[in-house]
Amino acid sequence: MTIPITPVSVGDTVRLKKPHPCGANEWQVTRLGADIGLRCLGCGRSVMLERYEFDRRFRGFINRAAEE
Repeated sequence: MTIPITPVSVGDTVRLKKPHPCGANEWQVTRLGADIGLRCLGCGRSVMLERYEFDRRFRGFINRAAEE
């Protein structure tokens, strides 16, 4: 089974499969590349996920970053 690559931009707010231990379920994308940098909008904790892992856990967009 292949997992599609989700087109995300820095500044997007996303929802992942499971909530963070602080209880928040919203993450802001802070870095793109082979790894995706995310910041929890509940407690401010920053984490890095491999691209495959991010695509597997991704559940939807909350807000999209402004297009330039």
